[in-house]
Amino acid sequence: MRTEEDMMEYVEEKADEKGYFICPDDDLLFDLIQGLVDNEGRYGYPSCPCRQASGVKLYDSDIICPCEYMDADVEEYGMCYCGLFVSQKINEDPDELKPIPERRRPEVIEAGMDAEPTEDFHSEEDIPVWRCVVCGYLAARELPPPICPICKAKAERFSRFEINPGR
Repeated sequence: MRTEEDMMEYVEEKADEKGYFICPDDDLLFDLIQGLVDNEGRYGYPSCPCRQASGVKLYDSDIICPCEYMDADVEEYGMCYCGLFVSQKINEDPDELKPIPERRRPEVIEAGMDAEPTEDFHSEEDIPVWRCVVCGYLAARELPPPICPICKAKAERFSRFEINPGR
């Protein structure tokens, strides 16, 4: 399990990769880092500290930090849902940190809350694969991603991808 210092390095690395900044509010940043460390200790992965995790990685994969919603949130609101990753504008004016709408679909949350911890171990055949009809991105998960991480198409633009072993 990572320490707070290790988690901070991880977060800073992810921010650098995307060209984002980390939360400019030191108190909030400390709480978010501590939440990530706590969740990693609790579940085995650093799920978003501002969302309720199910403890079943299959259902929580969209909220493992950095979450699947980060890019769309930073692009639209200047910050991710919890405020850990922010744009330059928010970094320069921390007073702009404010609540933003949740992008995670309710059925994804509900599915995870009803899951049993043993459901975390599925064979490849049990997990549906979704294909973005715009760019071809493939995602193996219970439901399609809310937003394509490549082309930013919405979930409605994903279709179930069937692997044809005969080809």
